Amino acid sequence: MIGVRHIFFDLDNTIWDFEKSSMATLSELFDKYELIKLGVPSFNAFVAAYKHRNELLWEQYRLGGIDKATLRNKRFAFTFWDMGLDPDSAPAGMADDYVLLGPRKTHLFPDAHETLQYLFEKYTLHIITNGFVEAQTIKMEVADLNKYFREIIISEHTGYKKPDIRIFDYSMKKANAAHEECLMIGDGLEVDVIGAQKAGWRAIYFNPQAIPHKEAPDREIKGLNELLSIL
Repeated sequence: MIGVRHIFFDLDNTIWDFEKSSMATLSELFDKYELIKLGVPSFNAFVAAYKHRNELLWEQYRLGGIDKATLRNKRFAFTFWDMGLDPDSAPAGMADDYVLLGPRKTHLFPDAHETLQYLFEKYTLHIITNGFVEAQTIKMEVADLNKYFREIIISEHTGYKKPDIRIFDYSMKKANAAHEECLMIGDGLEVDVIGAQKAGWRAIYFNPQAIPHKEAPDREIKGLNELLSIL
């Protein structure tokens, strides 16, 4: 893409495989806390209820409706409620264990390191993520990702969350870049792609499952290795 000098990546579900890491962590918790004995019907039912509730809470968090502590501490209680169980029966340690274990998983999308190394030699790379500081810092470290990125911008530090235009403006100033030099790559159609375009950037939609949509990203890819032929 002509004129691009700075590439900003989303982290979760773009480079770091959140779904695979989350599933592995939930499996550990399901076994550790013997959730079957607490009335949870099956692992699949537990995962389905958790994912639904977690997505709702994250949306509320992005909109400013709840704070970080509520999201982290209440999601398993709400998950039990959604399964028709007493929310107070959700083991208290699950919330802390999820935060402790999850970020230490090293599952990345295919060709992540190879693609990042290629881009690192041609562009200045950065991260913009809506995740929490502690978790995102651990993910970057254990997955050996820090070496590729100059600026790692976490919404919790800035006070703004994608798709708020202010986090893109903040990131651009942090990188000492101009609008036309900035490219965003992420799996969030609204938060990454549309958010970046509204800020005057170009954007590539990472859509590995080829989910249909009616938006107009500058480019769309199903795999990270496609970036080698685009950039």
